[in-house]
Amino acid sequence: MKKKTYLLILFSVFVLGVNSQSKPLPYIMDMVHNNPGDAMYVSKFNEPKEIKKMGFNSKSYFLFDSPMLAINWDGLDPNILPKGCADRAWVEKKAHRLDSLYTNCKKNGIDVYAMSDLILFPKRLIEKYGIEKTFGNPLDTLTEKLLRYQLHQMFVQFPQMDGIVVRIGETYLEDAPFHKGNIQDKYNADKCIIPLMNILRDEICVKLNKKLIFRTWWVFDTDIKKYEYITNTVEPHKNLVISIKHCEDDFHRGDAFSKVLGIGRHQQLVEVQCAREYEGKGAFPNYVARGVIDGFEEHQYRKNAGKIWNIKELYATGKMVGMWTWSRGGGWEGPYPKSEIWCELNAWVMAQWANHPTESEESIFNRYACNVLKLSKSDALKFRKIAILSEKATLRGMRSAAYPGDVYPMWVRDEYITFPSLPKDPKKAAVIVAEKEEAVKMWDEIVELSKQIKFKDKTTGRVVKVTCEYGRQMYIIFNAIFQLSSIDAKYSSADNTAKYIAQYDEAWKSLEVLKTQYPNECPSLFSKTIIRRTSTIPADKKVNEMRKK
Repeated sequence: MKKKTYLLILFSVFVLGVNSQSKPLPYIMDMVHNNPGDAMYVSKFNEPKEIKKMGFNSKSYFLFDSPMLAINWDGLDPNILPKGCADRAWVEKKAHRLDSLYTNCKKNGIDVYAMSDLILFPKRLIEKYGIEKTFGNPLDTLTEKLLRYQLHQMFVQFPQMDGIVVRIGETYLEDAPFHKGNIQDKYNADKCIIPLMNILRDEICVKLNKKLIFRTWWVFDTDIKKYEYITNTVEPHKNLVISIKHCEDDFHRGDAFSKVLGIGRHQQLVEVQCAREYEGKGAFPNYVARGVIDGFEEHQYRKNAGKIWNIKELYATGKMVGMWTWSRGGGWEGPYPKSEIWCELNAWVMAQWANHPTESEESIFNRYACNVLKLSKSDALKFRKIAILSEKATLRGMRSAAYPGDVYPMWVRDEYITFPSLPKDPKKAAVIVAEKEEAVKMWDEIVELSKQIKFKDKTTGRVVKVTCEYGRQMYIIFNAIFQLSSIDAKYSSADNTAKYIAQYDEAWKSLEVLKTQYPNECPSLFSKTIIRRTSTIPADKKVNEMRKK
């Protein structure tokens, strides 16, 4: 971005306080991301009337509540899902569920969307037409015909639908036993992305006058030239919106701010995860709304280069038309919080900002603390300090403020903890390890603050105290294994091995006690084993090896 443009944005945001788009964003959407293959979350965010109160105007149902799985295909060929077969019974049951969900949503004044994997067809259809090798190709004539029918029928069978959210980055089938998914050349603009977008645009936006939200993740979200080529090739439409995560790769602190936000010809919607799957999933405080709105410290480099580094500036360009929060979920398994307070804090602030984009984040936060939690002004200040400290501690305790790119973010994933690797440069490693000690000190302060706040609701007060203590113990564990990693790499003295193993063991014992004493408030614990979606070895296995030396 040119310096002149950047200064104009700053002027409109900070001096004028308003701009040509000062009204609420058109799309203020939430989604509960259930763990594929697991029981669905029991959450207030599943209730349309609840998210309406928070300020949302739209709900996206998760992949397995997409109408793509619930159409019967009778209008094309009644023998694809013949009555009486198990596939047909499953589809009809799904259709009944979705009709009820969508109708309830519309009754409560919430627009209905569903995230859908493409391309996804019934297994019986694929076998009947012999298209196992071609159905993932949007350039294939028969595939296009079937896809157009499917898209049209989704909206015919479920007229409550306002639009769909399309994903081609991955395909999940854990809860879709009678369907099969495939997408060929998903990274290729000319062979996949553009033709697919054009089919969807024509069928959904033009013919049906419904909304299409096309996700960029894992497909064209990090390459500026590729993004510009696609957005210059696909004709814009009032009903077509491109969805982009606020940071690149996945929802990790320390990842780069999205380079493609603010460019191209199409409207853009920003995705924000509220229960971060790599950072505790809401089991303890992890406030991200301030950083998303005003800018995280690790994105200062963009500010210094005169580039957009937060969504407040993005909004000022007029390019941004929506906010999409994932209030719960993302990733796999636990930990599972017993309370949604930390997820709700992020989601509530993001929704309210989307409704009042010229109001400061701090003002919105204070409204939550005082109006929702009923805190006094002095206690609201303490609650905010907990939130801001959690933002700082997350970066330092899980990545690095000094060298965020030098710590592989997937060393923690969901409820699993692997043994982290340090950079080969000993000086960098020393800084990164020292930051872990700094993060623990921040958590010490968080715990002390949690004890000082007087909550009107005593249950909420207990939850805050318990989850803050839970967070402190987890960061003691994180610090211990980073210290042991430094020892293992021979950057630190082996004489401290017993000290940090003892800290590691004591923190796990403290978590077990917390779980026993507060079963209704304490989240499920992290696992010491490794099952899926992570790499290298479990931290606990490595610690046990080091205790034998």
